[in-house]
Amino acid sequence: MTPTRQVGGQLDEVRREAAACTNCPLYRDATQTVFGEGPAGARLLLVGEQPGDQEDRAGRPFVGPAGRLLDRALVEAGIDRDDTYVTNAVKHFKFQSRGKARLHKKPDRSEVAACRPWLDRELALVSPALVVLLGATAAQGLLGSAFRVTRERGRLIERPGLPPMVATIHPSAVLRADDRDVQFDGLVADLRVAADLARSAAR
Repeated sequence: MTPTRQVGGQLDEVRREAAACTNCPLYRDATQTVFGEGPAGARLLLVGEQPGDQEDRAGRPFVGPAGRLLDRALVEAGIDRDDTYVTNAVKHFKFQSRGKARLHKKPDRSEVAACRPWLDRELALVSPALVVLLGATAAQGLLGSAFRVTRERGRLIERPGLPPMVATIHPSAVLRADDRDVQFDGLVADLRVAADLARSAAR
């Protein structure tokens, strides 16, 4: 068995374990665990906040409106999503009901911490050349609560015990912004930095 196939099998095993996760109360209301997906040997690994309504129903990360915007940004940055591994810091959808709608609620630190072992295993198995942190929840989950995406975005971040990282805004922040075009261009610029760093690391 090739190393990549072996890692793929190990990821599948962790995915099955995560499907039964009860580490925090979020599993009670969510439809299912939404684990990461992508090639086992991906050079880029993207970490978002948590699955949204459509992701929760589909069981796949970044397939809703924010995911479609991310796909556009990746294309403009010269990144093939099929070559990336995408996941979230939190694997269950946290929401509040308003009528028939399920509205996103920001996960708290304890929920991010409860999911950290799953993310750590994904990072260890995929062993990417670079991690892209999409938004504050992902960034602070790995780098601590003092980290500010607005101050550190678009630059190489190195910490002991972690792969090299680049932080940027979450695609959902672009969707909420009044200056959406400006924010989208900023996201693309940060992703281009990440792509260049990943290519350099792979040489």
